[in-house]
Amino acid sequence: MSSSASAATITARLDRLPHTRHVWMTVILLSLGGMFEFYDLFFTGYVVPGLVREGLLRSVSVGIFTGPALFPAATFAGLFIGTLVFGSVADKYGRRSIFTFSLLWYCIATVVMAFQSTGVGVVLWRLIASIGIGIELVTIDTYLAELVPKDMRGRAFAVNQMIQFSIVPVVALFAWLLVPLDPFGFAGWRWVTLIGSVGAVVVWFIRLRLPESPRWLIQHGRIAEAEAVTAKIEAAVQADLGGAPLPPVAETVALSSASGGAGTFAEIFSPRFRTRTIMLMVFQFFQTVGFYGFANWVPTLIAEQGINLSQSLLYSFIIAIANPFGPMLATTFADKVELKWVLMSAAFCIGLFGTLFAQQHAMLGLIFFGVMITLANTILSFSFHAYQTELFPTRIRARAVGFTYAFSRISTVFVSFMIGFFLQTGGTTAVFGFIAVSMLIVILSIGLFGPRTRGMQLERISH
Repeated sequence: MSSSASAATITARLDRLPHTRHVWMTVILLSLGGMFEFYDLFFTGYVVPGLVREGLLRSVSVGIFTGPALFPAATFAGLFIGTLVFGSVADKYGRRSIFTFSLLWYCIATVVMAFQSTGVGVVLWRLIASIGIGIELVTIDTYLAELVPKDMRGRAFAVNQMIQFSIVPVVALFAWLLVPLDPFGFAGWRWVTLIGSVGAVVVWFIRLRLPESPRWLIQHGRIAEAEAVTAKIEAAVQADLGGAPLPPVAETVALSSASGGAGTFAEIFSPRFRTRTIMLMVFQFFQTVGFYGFANWVPTLIAEQGINLSQSLLYSFIIAIANPFGPMLATTFADKVELKWVLMSAAFCIGLFGTLFAQQHAMLGLIFFGVMITLANTILSFSFHAYQTELFPTRIRARAVGFTYAFSRISTVFVSFMIGFFLQTGGTTAVFGFIAVSMLIVILSIGLFGPRTRGMQLERISH
């Protein structure tokens, strides 16, 4: 059997696996790592009031970014560097190695940040920590897409996001309880940042059980290792089935995208992938306006409606509880509906509910529409994390996802500034008008240029 035919057989063996405990445990282990990336990512908006309260951002500025806008800007500048500059390292060094390395990176940098006594120090170490988060999030997406069978990718990403988003209410709760205070003479925002780092270290040991991606091994000509890893996965799945035989392997065609060889950055813009790349660049640039424009500014947007700091953090906590329920809801339809239609529907709901949120001043209205925006945001998040990994072959998957995903990061750097600008000049109505226009661009980009992928083998989609 030729190496290309052998490679195609290995990927077909992975795609025909039943959805047993072992397969779902792999999804859970990957998701636990991502959960602490989400903790670190989402405390951005919740700790800003604490940084302001301590006076750390009062006299710090970099260009147009000053005061409270600087901390979120540093976060997403780091994410931009991590996804654009280092996103491709997982294609070169392996999913598992980069997965582990990037987690340690951001843990160490976050601990250092928590003990900074100047605004410049806090912002600098936030930037460094966020580079590690950017690398990690790209690696998780590519890793997950390559390990799970093709007919459960949607649900796997929905569960992955459900677990990751489940940490957001915890962040909001800690912020509500700690940020206004100084427990043991140590500022509350510092406690919030340290808690996430401690938990991530525990997860680092858990994730040592994960295998390398057989698809990545194939791309690097390590067919024997890919065969060994696949055989081990099959044995674990068969054990889950009580020793019953696995389903037969479907007849396969050796596709060029499944063959060995390293990819190049230029291939992202080759005729085969150019439209997909540009479509994702546009999508990523504008989707963050809705997602982080709300998620990172929830306490501030609520306070703008006449609510004090303590109450705004309480309302934000209640709204944050909805985060895992969006992906949980998505598990019921994730592999039954084309992801491009899910993306478009979620973007429409973000624009609609955001417009209605801007008209609210009472507690119930703010919380209800805040919850609805959160549900739509998290469904958008699960679907694009799954969708973007399906559109490119293994040899350039992390590189392509990292490059296009970087546009969401650079966008969010400026979104922090733009949200602040619209908030000052036109209040929450102007903010959500800005978000609604951005969601319209998201709908058009995906609707006009996004291919269908439901139930297809990764190699077939990119071929």
